Amino acid sequence: MEIPDNLPITNLPPRAEMKVELRPARGSRILVEIWLPDEPKWNGRFLGIGNGGAAGIINSRSLAWSTLEGYAVATTDMGTAPNPDSGVRNREVWRDFGYRATHLMTVVAKDAVRAYYGRGPEFSYFNGGSTGGQQAMQEAQRFPEDYDGIAAHIPAHCRAPLHAYFLWNDQIFAKCSFTQEQEAAVIAAANEYMAPREVPVAAGKFVSDPRWDAKDKEAVIALALKKDPTLTPEHADALRKLFDGPTQEGTGARIFGGVPPGSSLGASHGHLYLFNWVFGAGKSLSDINFGADIDTYSAALGPWLNAENDDLGAFAKRGGKMIMMAGSVDSIVPCWASIDYFERVVAREGSLEKAQEFLRFYLIPGMAHGDGPGINNPPDTLAAVRAWREKGVAPGELIGKRMANGKEEWSMPVYPYPKKTAWDPVTSTYHAVDGPRGGVETVAEKFRPAATE
Repeated sequence: MEIPDNLPITNLPPRAEMKVELRPARGSRILVEIWLPDEPKWNGRFLGIGNGGAAGIINSRSLAWSTLEGYAVATTDMGTAPNPDSGVRNREVWRDFGYRATHLMTVVAKDAVRAYYGRGPEFSYFNGGSTGGQQAMQEAQRFPEDYDGIAAHIPAHCRAPLHAYFLWNDQIFAKCSFTQEQEAAVIAAANEYMAPREVPVAAGKFVSDPRWDAKDKEAVIALALKKDPTLTPEHADALRKLFDGPTQEGTGARIFGGVPPGSSLGASHGHLYLFNWVFGAGKSLSDINFGADIDTYSAALGPWLNAENDDLGAFAKRGGKMIMMAGSVDSIVPCWASIDYFERVVAREGSLEKAQEFLRFYLIPGMAHGDGPGINNPPDTLAAVRAWREKGVAPGELIGKRMANGKEEWSMPVYPYPKKTAWDPVTSTYHAVDGPRGGVETVAEKFRPAATE
């Protein structure tokens, strides 16, 4: 029950609010806020809440809705206040932003719970999206004892490569810009071309499974040029690079995937502060190359920021449950790395069934990083994680909704990957079918260096 940004926060229960400042190392300053609803409003559970973007703030609204639900709750600024420049050449901030702030927040919050209520939480959960999804997956990988259940939404877990994708796109747009009308033509072309693969509610309106090949990309580009005659051969070349995604100069090594079909071009760049962290604020971002510079950048930040360890054995062994969720038309955190991560977990576990004993992944049709053309009210994965962990009810069919002006336009079921949503025209009902596995390129290991403590 998240409170919309335009509504006031009311009816909050009596509670204690704690503001904590942590300084685990010189150059580190982590802010944490903890809200503890008075008995008997407390539901006996602790909830860690993720941040977004470069963090640097405490989101009181996230604390408020969680308190209304009865949780003892905490969140952190991840050590990046007052702005992302705090991380310029400061390895302690890299460590805090990558994983340390979230873990220390959890430790101090659980201590506060025990001190306030006289007992610890029955269960502990983490809920976060985007940067919060990075936090969620770092917790499962690095600190499996911290949480019993984790909801990782649109997770920016392949963090350093993701920002290389932003820079790749930024450099392309600097040489060849797109008007809003041209971007709309590109999106419309993707929706039209992919329409035969879609259920009726999606056909021609959004792409529910963005996995495509080189032939599909060329067909979409050709159709876009027909739709908008102002698109030039230079735009076509730019689209090829945007759709293909960044690779390293000289080696051709895959750095990250490209812009998904039917997603926003304009949203796919920016967010370049990580390069300032490594190279300093004085280096021109346009001068950063995708050869040696990307090696330097990846080696510096990858071990701290990436949450790419596919060994979740310790988390699973203690009964931990995690749901990952990505949007099919999200160009800010494209789903490619999440699909690949899930497949790597499956390979490590030896079978899909074994991996799904503790990890489920949902690819949400038409969901972007915020409001998108398809599902914009995704399933409540925190509730699903709780039911899985506490009652043994493994998540299967969940319901996503399309909302407009506060009202539901339509809803559709979504299923754990690799299941897909299909439509039966005879009965006018949805059902699950087996979908394809994989279909995405793996980010090269050199850009996913091993985690560093």
